[in-house]
Formats: sequence, C-alpha cells, structure tokens
Amino acid sequence: MKVAVMDITNNVSQDELDAGRLQENFSVEVSQGKKVTLPEAFSAPVREDIIKLAIASARANRRQAYGSRAHVGKRAPMAGMKHSVEWWGKGRGVSRIMRRTGQRRGAQNPHTLGGRRAHGPKVEKIWARKMNSRERKIARNSALSATTDIETVANRGHRFSDDITSLPLILGNYVEVRDGKSEEFDIEQFNHGSATRKVVSIFNEMGLGDDLRRARDGRNIRAGKGKMRGRVHKTPKSILLVVKEKSGLAHAVRNLPGVDVVAACNLSAEDLAPGGDIGRLPVFNKAAVEALN
Repeated sequence: MKVAVMDITNNVSQDELDAGRLQENFSVEVSQGKKVTLPEAFSAPVREDIIKLAIASARANRRQAYGSRAHVGKRAPMAGMKHSVEWWGKGRGVSRIMRRTGQRRGAQNPHTLGGRRAHGPKVEKIWARKMNSRERKIARNSALSATTDIETVANRGHRFSDDITSLPLILGNYVEVRDGKSEEFDIEQFNHGSATRKVVSIFNEMGLGDDLRRARDGRNIRAGKGKMRGRVHKTPKSILLVVKEKSGLAHAVRNLPGVDVVAACNLSAEDLAPGGDIGRLPVFNKAAVEALN
C-alpha cells in the first residue's frame, strides 16, 4: 500500500502593527510529493475484540492501589471506627458485638448503624491484567489498520475536508520562504518562531482545521468530583501526531486542544483507539513511518 507524502511550503510575510510591532502571516501551500510504501501493519485485519482487551489491560496496569487503613486510634480512625465502644461480655442474652460506651446500641460492626464495611478494598489487591506481547502487537496493528479507512474515521466523529481521499496523512519536506529566499527544514525540528501558529496553518491547509475546532469547542467542565482532583475539563480527542522523536514538532502541537503526540516506538492501541473506539485521525511524518518498519 502506497501513500503520497505531503510537501509543505510556507510563505512568511510581515505586517506592521501599532507602535512599530511586527506580526508574521503565513500562507501555506501543500503539494503531493513522492509516494512511500506503508508497513504491513497498515494492512492487518481489524480485530476490535483484541483492541479492547489491550486497552483494558493498559488501563488496569495504570490503576493505583487503594484501600482502607488499619484502625490507629481516635487520632485518625478509619471509617466506621470512630466511636468509643465496650464489650458487654458473655451471658447476657444479647449478641457479642461492640457497643457504644454507656449505651446498648451496637457500633464498629458491619451490620450496625454507622459501622465499618464488611469486606472493604484491600491495598494489596493486584489490579494489573497480563497480556501476551504478541497480542499487544496484533492490537496495535489492528488499530493502525483501522485508521486507513476514511468511513471508520468519520464515524468516530472526526471532521476533515472532502478533498482528503486517502489516509493516513504523511508530512514530507518543509520549506519556508522569506523575502524571496527559501530554506528547507527538518519537519521534526520545528522549533523556530511562532511554531504553534505555523502548525495550525499547516493543519488548516491540509483540511484538518474543522477537527481542531471541534475539539476546541467541545471542551467543557467535567461533572462530578473529578473537578476537585485535577481533572477539571473533558476534551474530545482530535488529531494524533506520530513522530520519530519528540522534539520541536511535538512541542509545537502540545498546546492544541485534543491533539496528542506519540513517538513511533511508543505507539499503542490505546493511542490509536482511545476508549476502544477505532478510527482515530492520524498524521505521521515520513521518519515515523520508516521507524514503524
């Protein structure tokens, strides 16, 4: 399977603002370059069952152990153990449970009002799920193959131009023209002035601007207690940028809502199918495709 690389030419001009300040404007042109042969992983059969297993395993392996702490006295007692209690002893015709001091009411028992849990969560429980390395690779290849189907990507909710007739999109050469002088840069070392604005202009010209706006406008405040735990906003997933090494280009896009960056060597099924839903919109650079081989 062969896909044409997208060569990018950026014409940079300057406008003068108030107080002599200058602002750069970008006029991006995208042209079809040479075709590259995609790795065999892009043609693998799509196995949604294995993809979901791999994602469930990855989530379980990240899960943090939690549980109730042992009773350490009145200074910091665990839930359900916050009463002063006594035991009546045997031979009184009542159940042998702890009761509140000076009262008949039971306490600190699973079946009493305000008591502890019978079998609470244990810190030593192992949440991790094992999965064969070959299965993980099959899951990644299946998710990678699903990203080449335009209908699957569109059904996931991504928006892109009708001019895009094949996926994935691959970035090729990057040429910048200033004052009639052209200079070619390595697309991965994309860290020279106004990098984020340049990347947005490139994505707009490639026909991906609607998906960037969808993620930006879909960002909202999370419902529930997650707001108090550092997870204030929920943001829709947008473009997945796959690079060979996380350097200038990765830094340029990391502030765009919904856009994720991953190195080719770390690419997983969860990156390509967040939540188990296949068909994420990917953008590769030429070096990343070669690294997948």
